[in-house]
Amino acid sequence: QTIYWDWPQFTAQPQTQFVSDIHCVTTWSRYDNQWEGLATRDLLAVCQPREDARFVVLHSYDGYTTNLPLEDFAAEDALLAHSWSGQPLEQEHGGPVRLVVPHLYFWKSAKWLQRIEFLTDDAPGFW
Repeated sequence: QTIYWDWPQFTAQPQTQFVSDIHCVTTWSRYDNQWEGLATRDLLAVCQPREDARFVVLHSYDGYTTNLPLEDFAAEDALLAHSWSGQPLEQEHGGPVRLVVPHLYFWKSAKWLQRIEFLTDDAPGFW
């Protein structure tokens, strides 16, 4: 099943707020980030991927892709974020929507999301 949402449809979904730290593979960290958006678990409840789906590939508007196991995508604090510190997420930082998976280094938190694909077998992303 394929679901397409425009901005009003996306923001009409249940909204969640999380506070998390950011740790980048380039050795910097930023603590106590306030995020708002659609929890990935809420997305999964709506789109209901097939039972045999085990992986996710995220596609960004700039052509970047990243892959991760469905269990990481479905983490309790994973979020499709549109706001940071009470403000819309700036384009420079991945706005209008980016993935935030706090327990993984930030390179798996794709910016400028365009499409999310659920797969039965892993497919390599950009890295």
